[in-house]
Amino acid sequence: MRIGIIGASHLGTALSRQLALTGHEVSLCGLLVARTMRGVAAFADVAVVAVPFDRHRELPVAELAGKPVIDTTNYDPVLDGPTPDLDDDCLTSSDLIQSHLVTAYVVKAFNAIGWQHLGDHAHRVPRRAVPVAGDDLRAKKTAMALAGELGFAPVDVGGLTVGGRKLQPGTDVFGADLTADDLRARLRLTT
Repeated sequence: MRIGIIGASHLGTALSRQLALTGHEVSLCGLLVARTMRGVAAFADVAVVAVPFDRHRELPVAELAGKPVIDTTNYDPVLDGPTPDLDDDCLTSSDLIQSHLVTAYVVKAFNAIGWQHLGDHAHRVPRRAVPVAGDDLRAKKTAMALAGELGFAPVDVGGLTVGGRKLQPGTDVFGADLTADDLRARLRLTT
C-alpha cells in the first residue's frame, strides 16, 4: 500500500520507518513546500497527518478526496492558540480536520501513543493497545489493519466525535500503556 505521511514530526518519521519495515511504500514530507505536500497526498492510498494541529488548514483537500486520512494530531491551546469550539468541548480536533477535508475519511489513531513507543512497544506480548476512532468503516478498518501490522492491538473506540473524545490529551487513556482488554475495560467498551 502507498502511504503518504504529511508532517516530518517525531511521530511522522517514526511511523514512516515502521510502515516501511512492514513492506509499505512510504512517502514523507514536511510542511515547508506545499507542492511536496500535495505530491505526497496525491501519491498516497492512505494519508497520515502528523503536523501540528494548528497547521491542519494547510492540508491539500483535492488530493486527499476519497482517501482514508489517519489523524495523529493533538490540540494544545498553548501551542496552537485558543480554538473556542475545542476549548468548550463542542468539537474534537479530528472533527475540525474532517470539516476541512470534507471529502476524505478521517480516522483518529496513533495520537495517544508516544512516538518512541512505536518501535519499543511493537510486537511485544501482550500487545499494546492503539485506540482508533472514525465514522467510515472502511477507513477505520484500514487504520486498524495498519496498527496490527505495526505490532499493536487496535481497539475500535467508536465514531470520530464520541470515540475521539476518549483518546484526547487529558483523558485517562492518553499515553497509557494498556492491553486491548485493559483499554476496553477502562473505556467500558462491550466489544
